Amino acid sequence: MISWLRFALCYLLILAAASVHVSAEPTPPAVSAFDAYVSTVESRLAQQHRAQNTFLVPSASAPQSEARLRRGELIVDNLTPFPPHDSSGAMLHHWRGTAFVPGATAADFLRVTQDFNAYPKYFAPQILQAKVLAQQSDRLQASMRVRQHHLVTVVFDITADIAYGRLDPQHQYSFARSTKISEIDAPGTAKERALSPGEDHGYLWRLNTYWSFEERDGGLYMQIESVSLTRSVPPGLGWLIGPFVESVPRDSLEFTLRSTCNALHK
Repeated sequence: MISWLRFALCYLLILAAASVHVSAEPTPPAVSAFDAYVSTVESRLAQQHRAQNTFLVPSASAPQSEARLRRGELIVDNLTPFPPHDSSGAMLHHWRGTAFVPGATAADFLRVTQDFNAYPKYFAPQILQAKVLAQQSDRLQASMRVRQHHLVTVVFDITADIAYGRLDPQHQYSFARSTKISEIDAPGTAKERALSPGEDHGYLWRLNTYWSFEERDGGLYMQIESVSLTRSVPPGLGWLIGPFVESVPRDSLEFTLRSTCNALHK
C-alpha cells in the first residue's frame, strides 16, 4: 500500500513538472521578491554578528534548547513567512538548523567547510563534486554538483560566491549566495547536458546559505539558515504535492547540518 502511494505521488509529481516544463523560469517579480527578502535576512544577520550575546538566535524551543543540543539533538525551525511567499509562480523557503559538537572549535569548522575536495566524502551522497574556482582573501567562488533524491532524483550544478567573517576567533560566520544553478539532464552519461533557463523543471532557482558558529561550553554551537526559491505547486495539486515540496528544503538543511556534525566528530 505504501509503495503504491509513493509510486502514485511520484507519477503525479512528474506529470505536474511536465505541465509547467516550458515556462519554468523565475519571473522578474519573483526574483525581486526573493532579493528583497534576502536583504532583510542579511541585515538581521549583520546586526546579530555585532555582539557575542546575540551572535546566535535562540531556538523557538528555548530555554531548554541548549540542553537538547548538548544531548546531540538537532533543532530545526521553519522561518518561511506565513502565508508563504508565493509570487508569480515561485515559492520562497526559509529554514534554520542549530547543533552542538562537543570538543569542536571554530578552527575545526573552517577546516572542514573549506576543504572542498573532501565534500564528496563529508556530504555523500548529496554532493558529488566540489571545487574552488577562484579565491581572494576571505572570499571565494566555488562550484558543486549536488544530487537530491526525494521520490525523483535531480542533479544540479551550483556556482556560489562565499564570504567569511568574524567577530573574534570564537565567533565566526560565512555567507554562500548562489550565482548560477543548472539542472543537469542525463548526468554521468554521454547525453549529459545543462538544461537552459526556462527548460528546467524549476526544482531550485536560488539558494543562499548562512552559517554562524560560536565556540563555548567546551564545544561548538553551529547555526545554519537556508533561503531558497523554487517554482510553485501546480494549481489543484497542493493537497498532494505541497507537503512534499515543503519538506525538501528542510530535509536538505538537516542533512547538511548533520553531515557537518559527523565530519567534526571524525
